[in-house]
Amino acid sequence: MAKLVFGMNQSLDGYVDHTAFGPSPTLFRHFIEEARAQAGSVYGRRLYEVMRYWDEEHPEWDAEERDFAEAWRNQPKWVVSRSLKSVGPNATLVADDLEAVIRGLKAQLVGEIEVGGPDLARSLTDLGLVDEYRLYIHPVVLGSGKPLFAGPRPRLRLVSTDQIDEDVVRLTYVPA
Repeated sequence: MAKLVFGMNQSLDGYVDHTAFGPSPTLFRHFIEEARAQAGSVYGRRLYEVMRYWDEEHPEWDAEERDFAEAWRNQPKWVVSRSLKSVGPNATLVADDLEAVIRGLKAQLVGEIEVGGPDLARSLTDLGLVDEYRLYIHPVVLGSGKPLFAGPRPRLRLVSTDQIDEDVVRLTYVPA
């Protein structure tokens, strides 16, 4: 049975914004290894559209970026959207019955399934389907933006802390 894991980079004050801070080379390598090991990913529409960047080759990429693109392209993806009509390679559109689809994936796959996007994570949290939360805390204060946890906050229990690079700490929580 697969485990549904929501991981997200966040500022010290609890906001997510992929344009405000990026991963160091060490953290990027960590994400490459995680992507290689995942059984798949479930994305909300907005984050999926951002991640589609990795579907096409870019001549300016370095070896690390090519490694991430390869890992991302190789894993199956499920995209939750009512507005998209199609998705890219190695992706399946999920337009209806999110709970049944995710329960089915968890039952048939082995390993970890990444959840991408705070809005989708909130919906899956409300359904009681997220098994683990991995918060990557960056030493940045944004002051405003999209909060990691919008709406009702889940009750969580800290199970581990890891320093991933010189500035980023990963906090791992499970539902309490």
